[in-house]
Amino acid sequence: MSLDDLLPSPAVEILFADESLVIVNKPSGLLVHRGWDNDEDVMMMRVRDALGARVNPIHRLDRGTSGALVFGLTTEATSRLSALFANSEVSKTYLALVRGVPPAEGMVDSPVPQSEDGPRVNALTRFRLLGTSTIDRCSLVCATPETGRLHQVRRHLKHAGHPLLGDVNYGKGDLNRRFRELYNLHRLALHARTISFVHPVTAERVCAVAPVPGDLALPLDALGLLEASSSL
Repeated sequence: MSLDDLLPSPAVEILFADESLVIVNKPSGLLVHRGWDNDEDVMMMRVRDALGARVNPIHRLDRGTSGALVFGLTTEATSRLSALFANSEVSKTYLALVRGVPPAEGMVDSPVPQSEDGPRVNALTRFRLLGTSTIDRCSLVCATPETGRLHQVRRHLKHAGHPLLGDVNYGKGDLNRRFRELYNLHRLALHARTISFVHPVTAERVCAVAPVPGDLALPLDALGLLEASSSL
C-alpha cells in the first residue's frame, strides 16, 4: 500500500495515516466494531472501506465518545501498538463537559473494572480545569487517564463529584434533559482530543489532534466554552 492509496472517504476524518497505522476522528454514536453490539455501521468498517484495506482496532472508545482512534494496518504494527496501550505508553487527553466547578487541577486514584465482568484494578486519571461557563453551572476540563480501564474517565469524574453531562450511565437524568433542551447537547460530552505515542515501526513520535465535532462544538459555544476547548 502506498500513501497515495490512503484517501479518506467523506464518512471518515483521517488525522494521521501511513503504511502501518491510521488515526481517525470517530464521531459520537458509533461503535468501534461489531463485537460490542449488532450495529451494521461501525467505525472499523468505515475505515476499512475508506482505505480499501483490512484494519485492526487497537483500543476502544465508548459509543458516545468522539475523537482520536487508532487502527493497525499490518500484523506487526497491530501487535506493537497493542503492547504500547497495554503498557500505558500512550498519552491521551480528553475534553469533558462536567457538572459544577472542579478545582484548577486534581487527580482521581480509584479502582475501575478493566472489562465488563472483570475485577476492579488500579486506575489513575489527572484532570485540570479549562474553563467555567458563566451561563450555567458547568465546566470544561481536560482529563488525562494514565491507565486504560472501562469507562475510566466517566467513572473517575463522577467519583470526583463532577459527572459528565449527557452521560446516561454515570450522570444525572434531569441535568442531561436540561442541557439537551437548552443547549442542544444530544450526546455524551466526552471527546478524545489528543493521542501521542512512539511509532511502532519508525520509532518517531506520532501526535494527533482531533478537531471538536459540531455536535459538541454547538453546546460548548452556547455555554461560552468553545474557546476554552481550543486551548488543548
